Amino acid sequence: MQCYITQTASYLPGPAVENEDIQKYLGTIDGDAEVMPAVLSMNGILTRHYAQDQQQQKTHDVYGLGANAVHKCLAESQGTNPTYLATGTTYSPLAAPGFASILHSQLQDRNVLNHPVEISSHSGICSSAATAMVGAIRAVSSGQHDSALCVGAEHASEVLKASKIRPVDDRDQHTNLRNSQWFMSVFLRFMLSDGAGAFLLENKPSADRLSLKVNWTHSQSYAHETPLCMQLDNSTAQLSQDISVLSRHLVPSASQFLNSAIETNQDDLDSYTMVLPHMSSFFFRRKMERVIARNCADPDNPVPYWTNLATAGNTGAASIYLMLDEFIKQHDLSDGDRLLLFVPESGQFNYVMVSLTVVLP
Repeated sequence: MQCYITQTASYLPGPAVENEDIQKYLGTIDGDAEVMPAVLSMNGILTRHYAQDQQQQKTHDVYGLGANAVHKCLAESQGTNPTYLATGTTYSPLAAPGFASILHSQLQDRNVLNHPVEISSHSGICSSAATAMVGAIRAVSSGQHDSALCVGAEHASEVLKASKIRPVDDRDQHTNLRNSQWFMSVFLRFMLSDGAGAFLLENKPSADRLSLKVNWTHSQSYAHETPLCMQLDNSTAQLSQDISVLSRHLVPSASQFLNSAIETNQDDLDSYTMVLPHMSSFFFRRKMERVIARNCADPDNPVPYWTNLATAGNTGAASIYLMLDEFIKQHDLSDGDRLLLFVPESGQFNYVMVSLTVVLP
């Protein structure tokens, strides 16, 4: 059996928020104004979206964000009724039941997906929704389901806003502020934002719109040889990332993963039209470019890549959904063009890759 992405959709809440307006939505905490310019200069993000207003009241929760993306996705699907729902996120208000269960209920309330489905909820950091995508692809390609939905959604502002975040203040214990637990939590306020995306997967291409044939998927964790890097503490809802661990392990494990993906699937990176990589920050842009170039026949002319990080922001698990949706809607693609989705996760260095081929009706 084959699997095709036949519909994509994304949902970004509220207006695009520029750098100078971030604190209008997230509020301020002691000392954050001192680190904000450096963090924003490093990450290269110009605008992002928040699912809350300037009084720090949420306009959507993560389930509502996901439901909006699914509603848009299925609005053009001509009556397709998926029987499998896979979801991924970093944070949800309820630890249980899973994200997919609550989302299924909210979709039924909207008269969408109002029939029994198999569900699969994935937690983690940036790769959680990509892992959900892999599961949905396998559900369709195995023949167990004719169609499936996969959804990625993030509501980072809910745990990063000033009324909620309570970082450990150990600034006086570090000569280099970036080594403090305080910084490891606070700098994420200027890195992460909200959004959701959804894909419809089917066992045959669409008859009247662009489809993306799944060639292969590859997913591997390197937690057996790398330390914990990014975490969300369930008891405190505090999100933090150790940037020293990130700097040491991201590129080596990403290189190892990319080599494994290409060799395992007997593929050629030069055969791709475009790589769509999830990047948390433009700080890693040159390193990512080197990882790609080393796997191309001519490192001086590597396969190109594309990202919407600067304008959509870093939406974590939702980012690859938002990226693919925007890319295919903004570019004129030809039959046979190949796209490579590359999703690294710094939680404890998990990676997901999905190879796609454009199929025109």
